[in-house]
Amino acid sequence: MPLAEEYDLAMLDLDGVVYIAGEAVPGAAEHLAAARERGMRTAYITNNAARPPAEVARNLSELGVPAGTADVVTSAQAAAHLLAERYGEGARVVLLGGPGLEWALADAGLTPVGAEDDAVAVVSGYGPDVPWRDIMRVAVRIRDGLPWVASNTDATFPTAFGQAPGHGVLVDTIARFARVDPVVAGKPQRPLLDETVRRVGGEHPLMVGDRLDTDIEGARNADLPSLLVLTGVTGLPELVAATPELRPTYLFPDLGGLLVTHPEPERDGDGWRVGGWHARVQRGRLALTGAGERADWWRAVATAAWDHRDSTQDVVDVTGLDPGSETGER
Repeated sequence: MPLAEEYDLAMLDLDGVVYIAGEAVPGAAEHLAAARERGMRTAYITNNAARPPAEVARNLSELGVPAGTADVVTSAQAAAHLLAERYGEGARVVLLGGPGLEWALADAGLTPVGAEDDAVAVVSGYGPDVPWRDIMRVAVRIRDGLPWVASNTDATFPTAFGQAPGHGVLVDTIARFARVDPVVAGKPQRPLLDETVRRVGGEHPLMVGDRLDTDIEGARNADLPSLLVLTGVTGLPELVAATPELRPTYLFPDLGGLLVTHPEPERDGDGWRVGGWHARVQRGRLALTGAGERADWWRAVATAAWDHRDSTQDVVDVTGLDPGSETGER
């Protein structure tokens, strides 16, 4: 069955899946509309704790992807839910982050306070205007025993001027100073995915993402199937090097993968066959013969590469392989 009929909820990462640098991924709006017509719910989840859900939903709608506030779930909301469960309504929590995190704390019935104020815990998230004096004070309080929840540990953050340091860099800095690791709400940990199902519903959810080390690993940690799309950061070198915990259940060039059936790779002689493609490893190099659909090219390559890695511990050499090729030997 097409994935949109097999699963009742698509949990979609945003950057690299639905949009890139503020522009919609070509075809994304149309593919998602078609999936919804087949009965699939769509939820938009993000590790970015800086923006409230209403702002994210408004941005999606402007890009042609209709979304309401209830359709967006952020790592800030997941972090706030963890704190509310642990400390109860009205608990005072030190806020080290931006407006999205402040909104999430208030929405969960918590009281955000400053770096010097009495509190039962601290929560941190991405915030470009967080002053260094607050970071220093919070780091000392964490070292001295104040419980700490981090919205996410993303090492990079996409900006108009390229990849910049993300909240994970700050988390690493505080953790090394305080010698304390936080409880993490965002991907690849499972609280964000659990929070999405709790808020949006769904008996058979599917995680959809472009990053192996957050989206796909997060799905694995939550025991959920996943679809990797190739419109974002994952390319051929990253895909063939993936260890088991980073491998998706399904693979497709874009969100059109929600609308099709996905063939299972078949062992064929010394290699693997998917559709018209046959992939095998010869003396450490990946060789591909045949012709067919682009999605099957990627499936055959990934299956042969992962089989080789599992049996030898070596990453296959893909030098010279052209992902855009649809025919011939490579």
